[in-house]
Amino acid sequence: MNKNEDFQDEIGDNHIATTANNPLRDDAFDMTDEQKVESIKKDVESILVTLGMDLTDDSLKGTPNRVAKMFVKEIFSGLNPSRKPKLSTFENSYKYGEMLVEKNIVVYSTCEHHLLPIIGRAHIGYISNGRVIGLSKMNRIVEYFAKRPQVQERLTMQIVQELQKALNSEDVACVIDAKHLCVNSRGISDIDSSTVTSEYGGKFKEEKTRREFLEYIKLETRF
Repeated sequence: MNKNEDFQDEIGDNHIATTANNPLRDDAFDMTDEQKVESIKKDVESILVTLGMDLTDDSLKGTPNRVAKMFVKEIFSGLNPSRKPKLSTFENSYKYGEMLVEKNIVVYSTCEHHLLPIIGRAHIGYISNGRVIGLSKMNRIVEYFAKRPQVQERLTMQIVQELQKALNSEDVACVIDAKHLCVNSRGISDIDSSTVTSEYGGKFKEEKTRREFLEYIKLETRF
């Protein structure tokens, strides 16, 4: 292994991000989804054959196609900007001036270093400066940015930045607590550890407001 490969492995094993944006080529969307599925299908088939798997077995025959469709249309579908949800906002006509927090939003993402799952919860808060956004839109923006090869720090930042643009306000915060299966199931194989990341904007940078947000996250939801 040469020094460059050693450096690349070190970045991957330590889960270090190299860019605040998802690294995409200029021609990332020149191919249609169907063309991408066909191309990836061949690659997955090659991997399985190299591993020694018998693709004539009924259980494995459809695996390359299933994996290719899953990559393009499901777990990495958030790479395509055409799938970005519309974040309609509305006038805060009832003049609600306190913090709004939506917590325990499920996060399913994929680590870009090992292509293994990241599973956890996102907690989002914002303070209206005249506009409000539907609750489900916050879930959708988490899902959109999660469905791509990711690092958790970048995902947290992207969620906040997108909501800041939609609400035309800096007063947005996000905390994500997630398990990385690249840590839990390989390498150090620590099944109990999780990773917490946060991004605070505007008033949430103030200690009092940030503490209030974190206290809301701790509240137990009862039905």
